[in-house]
Amino acid sequence: MITAVEGLVWELRNIGLPVSVSEHIDAVRVLRHIDLGNPTAVKFSLASVLVKSNAHESAFSTVFDIYFGVRDAKLSNESATRSRPFEDVVEADLRQILLDALEHEAQPSLLLRLIAAEMISRHAGIQPGRAVAGTYYVFRTLRAVDPNRLLAELIARDCANIDNRLLNRLRRDTFQQRVTTFEQEIGAEIRRFLVADRGADAIAKTLRRPLPEDVEFLTASSKLIEELQPVITPMSRKLTDRLARHGRRSGALDIRRTVRRSMSVGGTPIEPVFRRPRLAKPELYVLADISGSVATFAAFALQLTYTLRSEFSRVRSFVFMDGLDEVTSILAESETISRATQRINEEGLGIWLNGHSDYGNALDTFWQRFGDQINSRSIVLILGDARTNYHAARTGIVGDIRRRAADVFWLNPESKTMWDTGDSIIGQYREHCSGVFECRNLRQLGAFVEQLA
Repeated sequence: MITAVEGLVWELRNIGLPVSVSEHIDAVRVLRHIDLGNPTAVKFSLASVLVKSNAHESAFSTVFDIYFGVRDAKLSNESATRSRPFEDVVEADLRQILLDALEHEAQPSLLLRLIAAEMISRHAGIQPGRAVAGTYYVFRTLRAVDPNRLLAELIARDCANIDNRLLNRLRRDTFQQRVTTFEQEIGAEIRRFLVADRGADAIAKTLRRPLPEDVEFLTASSKLIEELQPVITPMSRKLTDRLARHGRRSGALDIRRTVRRSMSVGGTPIEPVFRRPRLAKPELYVLADISGSVATFAAFALQLTYTLRSEFSRVRSFVFMDGLDEVTSILAESETISRATQRINEEGLGIWLNGHSDYGNALDTFWQRFGDQINSRSIVLILGDARTNYHAARTGIVGDIRRRAADVFWLNPESKTMWDTGDSIIGQYREHCSGVFECRNLRQLGAFVEQLA
């Protein structure tokens, strides 16, 4: 057990999760006070010591399964070799059994685990001893399961006759969670097999994934960006607070309070006291590049904008490629960011001619159509790589915006080593901004937020 804890801590550090020496010691100590035969108790006890953010729970869960699931893996494999309860069940009937289980069972069960094992046996094509991470096995199994179709079938079964919109939405969310849990069970079963086959350390190396805050926006999949929502939401709230307070200055000098305070020390020294400023809440303008060169960063930008919309007093949102369009109403009317993105794509928003990035024209369009609405309470946030395809930059427009607005910040998803190379002209835009920041992942977004204090 001690060896398993050491392996767990070592791997958590390898993927970037901070675990101190004292926390390592506490993890060993906590095992003295729980039933080691209860995997759930062991998991939650170790998580309470080693995990400090809910964004890291998924990473911890994966690593825990690798180092503490060896015994379960061996038992699972031995059981599988003895019997397969659903071996003679045809695929269509097995799917109906799965639908029934997902519809009526609120928590993961032995039945779902057995169905997952059967799906893996039929579709994964696992080869013992083969040095793979298991991702391919998961992909093959999920392709057969088809989670999207599974969810649609569950909704059609249960929600067709429900007129209450709120109840309907709650049931949909419940089924989505159960389907996701089943997907996770498939991954867990495959990990159990691989650990029993090749050992925990070997599997840990092949399954390493960056923490949510280290996922690169330019290389991540759109689905992975959507999965970052639980991390983006608290980050956007903090960003909202910092932007609202950024740039506030002391109010007018309060002479009466200044004199009163100085009298307590005989008039020397004099410590000025200022009135608290009464500032109106700022307005946020978000301009997001959604061109193909930054496709997944665009997904993040829209996700962030969608979240800010619900946190800020007033947010106006714009998307651009070689043209620019306002999407404030679309984000407000859409129940999910996926639906908002679908509408933006269907309506061809942000496109003027061919959809290739033209920052100059996009900025000029914004200035001509909305520039007179910018004022001293406006904060403008531009999200993009500043690659202009060698079109006219029109950098002076950013300067015009800056002179009217309280601040103009630019978040660039490219590494600084790539700035001002090729058709990147971020350096020219930088001269007219309050600040330009590298924003390749959520960790760097957090650094930007901290600098706004």
